[in-house]
Amino acid sequence: MNSRSPFRVAVVLLIFFVVSLLTNVTGPLVPDVIQSFKLNLTMVAFLPFSFFAAYALMSVPSGVFVEKWGEKVVLLGAFALAFAGAFLFCLRPAYSTALLSLFTIGLGMAAIQVAINPLLRVSGGEEHYAFFAVLAQFVFGAASFLSPLLYSHFAVALGPDALAEADGLTRWMAEFIPKNLPWIAVYWIFSGIAALMILVVWAVDFPRVERQEDERTGALDTHLLLLRQPVVWLYFVGIFSYVGLEQGLANWMSQFLAVQHGLNPKLDGAAAVSNFWGFMTIGCLFGLVLLKFLDSRKVLLVFSIVAILSLTLALHGTRESATIAFSMVGFAISVMWSIIFSLALNSIPKHHGTFSGILCTGIVGGALIPLLIGGVGDQLGLRSALCLLYLPLFYIFSIGLWAKPLIKNKTVLCEN
Repeated sequence: MNSRSPFRVAVVLLIFFVVSLLTNVTGPLVPDVIQSFKLNLTMVAFLPFSFFAAYALMSVPSGVFVEKWGEKVVLLGAFALAFAGAFLFCLRPAYSTALLSLFTIGLGMAAIQVAINPLLRVSGGEEHYAFFAVLAQFVFGAASFLSPLLYSHFAVALGPDALAEADGLTRWMAEFIPKNLPWIAVYWIFSGIAALMILVVWAVDFPRVERQEDERTGALDTHLLLLRQPVVWLYFVGIFSYVGLEQGLANWMSQFLAVQHGLNPKLDGAAAVSNFWGFMTIGCLFGLVLLKFLDSRKVLLVFSIVAILSLTLALHGTRESATIAFSMVGFAISVMWSIIFSLALNSIPKHHGTFSGILCTGIVGGALIPLLIGGVGDQLGLRSALCLLYLPLFYIFSIGLWAKPLIKNKTVLCEN
């Protein structure tokens, strides 16, 4: 079987889109979840904690599963987990079920992320991988932009004031969705999407991927060897800081705007989160251009400063300036993941696959930092709690100062 196929590339890009759609809806839901289940900030923070804890726990084992059973089996199992998690919440919408649901979905999303990058490389061809990787990032960002708008549409359309004028699909969904929980509609949609993706993956012939060295998970002794190196821990904290920063903003932004500025979370709050992800996608494309002209460490320093200033305006500015500033934070942090990850891998001479797995466990920052914000928010208020995000931002800024990669990013002005 010819491993290269535009059709398979399209399927992989579709998978990227679905992963993002399912992953980035939690933030806009936070105000509704608080109101529906009568939760404090700490309790609601356990929702993203459940998702990203599962993500971090599954990152390294997923590599083992893929090497043992192949990408197709892992993708089928992952989408089955996503379907089970989403459908469980639809059948029993409760706080305890939501925790289990998000944990299950997180397990599936982690496995998918590990499987699809090598598939994209093989399906599109190694020489085109850089282009398709950027395209995949764009598709991922587009879904992140649309996910809050999907929630906003159904949360408003299923409301008592709008239901009479709703379309046929919405009126049909209203028959089995609790009237006081219209936002549950997004999980019915996600259940259907996950079920459809199981059929799509089952129908597609995926090639067996010969994984490159930087895509393989090493043995236990290789992990222990790397964990004895301080640079590994420094970059692990960098990834931990970035994901915690990103998810701390995405999960608490809508609630902050509702509490501090009285914005409607179903409309204005969802739009703010959508714009956050949209500007992040734009920033990613802009950053790609800058990296052709500037050392990645300088780009990281500049974007970190912009993020710090934007966060300050978002937390302490007026309603209008806050909504704009949150979008600018998204723009500014857009390049951080890729730069930190590339600096890390370029700072050790070998065992890049194992190092990648260690770095990916830093995704647990997306579980712990939003949880910390919730706990502090209950005691001191959400604005004070969100000031904790300066800590990961300043750490990321410091990486631009102390990073000493063995290989620098190639620019048009410098060959090495």
